[in-house]
Amino acid sequence: MAQKKIALLGLGLMGSGMAGRLLEAGYALTLYNRTTEKARTFVERGAKLAGTPAEAAADADVILSMLADDQVCRQAWLGKEGALSSAPSGSVLVESSTVTPEWIAELDRAARERHLDLIDAPVTGSKPQAAAGQLLFLVGGSADVLVKIRPVLESMSRGIVHLGPTGTGARLKLINNFVCGVQAASLAEALGLIEHSGLNIAQALQVLTEGAPASPIFKTLSARMMARDYEPNFAVKLMAKDMRYAVEQAKQHSQALATGAAALSVFERAITAGDGEKDMSAIVEQFRAPTQS
Repeated sequence: MAQKKIALLGLGLMGSGMAGRLLEAGYALTLYNRTTEKARTFVERGAKLAGTPAEAAADADVILSMLADDQVCRQAWLGKEGALSSAPSGSVLVESSTVTPEWIAELDRAARERHLDLIDAPVTGSKPQAAAGQLLFLVGGSADVLVKIRPVLESMSRGIVHLGPTGTGARLKLINNFVCGVQAASLAEALGLIEHSGLNIAQALQVLTEGAPASPIFKTLSARMMARDYEPNFAVKLMAKDMRYAVEQAKQHSQALATGAAALSVFERAITAGDGEKDMSAIVEQFRAPTQS
């Protein structure tokens, strides 16, 4: 596996950035996306476009998925024209979507039946980090298999954390996004309270973003909320999905994510209000003072 051929399934906000980095690194790249128009700029840069996941995977050394949820991933991998139906012997499957550990276990069983190796490797970061090659991969799977594909992941990342066996990456990713979602929801409520109570907004946010509550996501989202810049970097509907998966995962371990469930309701209200496709900073609108709307 010297100069690997890569198949990438999915050209959403994250997949598009990853595709750009793989091309920049010189990999032979074949793409599959349900909306073919999204692939045009990458084809102009030398990528191939496949009509089905099976066609994309047919001669790939590494088959990488970055898709929306369990259902979409299952169709792309195991459907009638799914990637597993044509994956060559010796190829490595990489599931980078934010999905449930149950789906990872299902895909791992299907891969093993075909004598293929699976790495689950979800990422932290959003659209800007994907485009800049600054993702952090949370990897579950064989250390030996990871060695084979490490250069591929490195071309898209600032780091790779090997957590343990297959499925551990998916578990930590859901916990990571649960914490991020809770922070986003609390920030949205706080900004609403600041506006309603008549405080100086800039002054109040300076205290919050430079004091104990500060975090990278807090600083990033507060700027977007104030600018009302809801161009999606991480869509409301996708964070809601991740939070839902995290809450369900906790139940399987006899734990109720009380703050997770509360934050999920904030995201669900934003979806009901028609903001599901917007950046997750748009959740603040349900809390804003009428004079600020």
